[in-house]
Amino acid sequence: MLVVGADWYQSAMVLEAVIFDWGGTLTPWHTIDPAACWLATTGDAEQAKALHAAENDIWLTARDHHLSGTLEQVFADAGVEMTAERLSRFFTWWEDHTFTDPAAPATFEALRERGLRIGVLSNTIWPRGEHERIFNRDKIGHLIDGDVYSSEIAWTKPDPRAFTAALEAVGVSDPTRAVFVGDRLFDDIYGAQRIGMRAVLVPHSDIPAWQTTGVEGKPDAVIAALDELVDVIDRWQQD
Repeated sequence: MLVVGADWYQSAMVLEAVIFDWGGTLTPWHTIDPAACWLATTGDAEQAKALHAAENDIWLTARDHHLSGTLEQVFADAGVEMTAERLSRFFTWWEDHTFTDPAAPATFEALRERGLRIGVLSNTIWPRGEHERIFNRDKIGHLIDGDVYSSEIAWTKPDPRAFTAALEAVGVSDPTRAVFVGDRLFDDIYGAQRIGMRAVLVPHSDIPAWQTTGVEGKPDAVIAALDELVDVIDRWQQD
C-alpha cells in the first residue's frame, strides 16, 4: 500500500533530509507488557508497580505537556535505586523488541545515494548510548547523520522545538526541505507538519488509546512498509 497526497505533483521538492521516528517506525511495533519489564528489572512486585506508575506519569506528561523524562527520573520518582545491575536487566528484557526493520539499511542507503541526510527523532526515556548501541548492532549507525532523543532535551514530539533540534542535527535550516517518517498521527505527523515538514505515515502500530489525544495530522503520504518510502521521495522530487 502506498498513498500519496493528491497535491504531490504540483511542484517538485528540493529535499535535504529524511528524519525518522524510532519505536514503531524504524523498529516494528511490538505489543508488550511494561509491567513485566519492570518486574524483570527489580524482581520485586511492589517496586515494579511503582516504577510502572512512574513511567506512565512521564508519558502522560509528554502527551499533555510535551515535556521529556528520563530513566533516572522514573527510578527517582518511584523511590527505587537505579543500579547498574537493574539497568542491565531492563535493557536485556527489551533486547528482543528493539531490532531494526530489515528494510531500514537498504532504505537509508538509497536515500543517501540521492544526496539526502538521514536523521532520527525519538520520544524516549532511554539514554543516547543505548539507542546508538542498537543502531550499531543492526549495522545502520554509520548511515545516520544526526539523531536527537527526547531524554536529552526538554521537549517531546509534537513540540516544534523537538523537530527543530532534529533539523539542526542533520544540518537543515528550512523545514520544507525535510520529510518526517513516523507511526503516530499526533506526535509524528501533526508535529512535523506544524513546522512545515512533509510527513509520511507508517500505520502499522497499535497505539494504546491512552496515548492518543484526538488531535491528528493528515499525512502527505502513507506507506505500508519502509521499502516504499524511496518511491514517495522520488515522486516528490521529480522534475
